[in-house]
Amino acid sequence: MNQQVGDALARVGLELPARSVSIGDAWQPGEGGPLVGRSPIDGSTLFEIAAASSPQVDQAIAAAAEAFLQWRTVPAPVRGQFVRRFGEKLREHKADLAAIVTWEAGKIVQEALGEVQEMIDVCEFAVGLSRQLYGKTIASERPGHRLMEQWHPLGPVGVITAFNFPVAVWAWNAAIAWVCGDPVVWKPSEKTPLCALACQAIFQRTLAESEGVPAAISCLVVGGADVGTRIAESPKLPLTSATGSTRMGRAVAETVARRLGRSLLELGGNNGMIVAPTADLDLAVRSIVFAAVGTCGQRCTTLRRLIVHESAADELRDRLLKTYESVPIGDPRQPQTLVGPLIDEAAGKAMDDALRAAAEQGGKVYGGGRVAEGVPPGGCYVRPAIVEIGRDAPIVQQETFAPILYLMRYGDLEEAIAMHNAVPQGLSSAIFTGDVREAEMFCSPSGSDCGIVNVNIGTSGAEIGGAFGGEKETGGGRESGSDAWKQYMRRITNTVNYSNELPLAQGIRFDV
Repeated sequence: MNQQVGDALARVGLELPARSVSIGDAWQPGEGGPLVGRSPIDGSTLFEIAAASSPQVDQAIAAAAEAFLQWRTVPAPVRGQFVRRFGEKLREHKADLAAIVTWEAGKIVQEALGEVQEMIDVCEFAVGLSRQLYGKTIASERPGHRLMEQWHPLGPVGVITAFNFPVAVWAWNAAIAWVCGDPVVWKPSEKTPLCALACQAIFQRTLAESEGVPAAISCLVVGGADVGTRIAESPKLPLTSATGSTRMGRAVAETVARRLGRSLLELGGNNGMIVAPTADLDLAVRSIVFAAVGTCGQRCTTLRRLIVHESAADELRDRLLKTYESVPIGDPRQPQTLVGPLIDEAAGKAMDDALRAAAEQGGKVYGGGRVAEGVPPGGCYVRPAIVEIGRDAPIVQQETFAPILYLMRYGDLEEAIAMHNAVPQGLSSAIFTGDVREAEMFCSPSGSDCGIVNVNIGTSGAEIGGAFGGEKETGGGRESGSDAWKQYMRRITNTVNYSNELPLAQGIRFDV
């Protein structure tokens, strides 16, 4: 294992050699097949561990189900205090955890630090939420009766996460699930398990300083698709939250639906931005570049389709190309780097294939290809690409997890919105305009069909206070802020009769 990674893991409290299963505060070596992980920075080996076996997954789920029986009875504000302490531990180890994210996911330092900050922020949100799990009092049609709703803990939650946000998405789920009274069983991406092991170690440190918290409210099972399938199949997990590709999400949804469980899906995005004639192009260029090339194009909210008014298209294209030429590409550990590596060579091949297809479909390709000089050997470093292309090109319908931006032109706003919505995904969207009517139209029912709709900011960089997720093939789930907490709870409706009479609803008479 890399010495820097090993040192960071040791500081967060993880004992090496690493093991792939944790049930609360107890680690187990995996009993499944071997997993080998390499850093996207230089291809160096970061870990070699045995994956969790199916019986071990079942054991973790059973432990979480047992912990639920105790955790659900702990008052929500007390549960919130545990999350507060966990957030404090994250603050202490922010730099260490970010360093592991950089080594294992290839994120630049600023983005890795930002991801850990998301974890801290959602913990703060969840602490406040622990005192706001509100129900409703409803007017009853019957005299002497009270009608109300309550929200109760749902049960253990299965959480399946992707490599591109290896810690934040778990925290979105875990912090809110914990305050709602639900344990979590986490299956991280097999490409980034060290990040998950580090999070579990920080959880264990928090647990050791807390009283009355059942250890198995956090369980970790590292493995491949078979582990995710086992989680989706388990009737002991009433909710399965899955983040990743549409293909993966569809498989999870079908499996969970067969047992009539709940799915929370946050899947692919093919995000678009409209740039109107009145747009501030200085602002637009900065937003577009971050949204299109940040995380080397490997965010679910990455900007992939740029729909520009024909009067501004040439100028904006030229300005973007000039900016692209000066964007620092290289080792993500270096402070000046803005674009790090793709996760692996398979991602690089997918980018090559997409650019080849775009050219065959009439697109004009600027950029793309590998970067070999000034970067660590062994990583997959690429030049971000811009492709001028027609709206009907099939490649535009697809999401390629790489820094490819398709530029298209439009004549009027109605046409632009139709182009924007004409893809199967529906996660994040944006418009740059100085016209309030255009902005309001884009946010209206006849505007963007996405779950995130922005004005004069890019498609990526969502705050934790708003519910995160999208429509169509993005899956329809919502994580993090707003009232996303309701997905982790079950609603009951109470009718309380405090009178000496027994009137029936709807005026029914049933005299006996």
